[in-house]
Amino acid sequence: MDLTQHAPVKHMEFFIYLGCLGFGLLFTILSAVLGHLFGGTDHHVDVGTHGHVDAGFDNSGMPGVSIFSPVVISSFITAFGGFGIVFHQIESTRSVWISAPLAAACGLAVAAGAFLMFNTIFEKAQASSETRIGSLVGKTATVITPIPVNGVGEIAYVTGGSRCTAPAREQTGSHVANGQTVKITRVSESQFIVAPI
Repeated sequence: MDLTQHAPVKHMEFFIYLGCLGFGLLFTILSAVLGHLFGGTDHHVDVGTHGHVDAGFDNSGMPGVSIFSPVVISSFITAFGGFGIVFHQIESTRSVWISAPLAAACGLAVAAGAFLMFNTIFEKAQASSETRIGSLVGKTATVITPIPVNGVGEIAYVTGGSRCTAPAREQTGSHVANGQTVKITRVSESQFIVAPI
């Protein structure tokens, strides 16, 4: 009996771990590159979800990372592959019945860490965003999509060196033409309320 025919089967779990590691790293790199290429510098602001800016956001509308988001899942897959390779190289944990559960546990720990880290970052960014949006009252903006009578158009303004856009409504319900300069009078729901200058 030729034992060499069974050698690949014995080490199949190593290639599975390697594939998971490679897939996770590739996904992370592609996400970063594509996000940078197509992210742009023109930011769209969606203010509030079920309340006014000065009242804050309710929990149903808080931005953040879901436990099933691609970044958390890819963190698990990458960590599972990496730790699987490490445990496969150790004699006492080489068996797939030992290395796989250990790799899965480590992968879950890394994914949980990524979940907590990104949600903490989003919460801090959200608090900063609320403060920044509140400070826009009184600033000038330019209408880039005409505001119809009793309707919603779009404005562009500059804050922190970045050009941002947001939906806007004229405070008395009047029409505002494209290119007109307006003043932001308040922020309500998901819209900026403006007045022509």
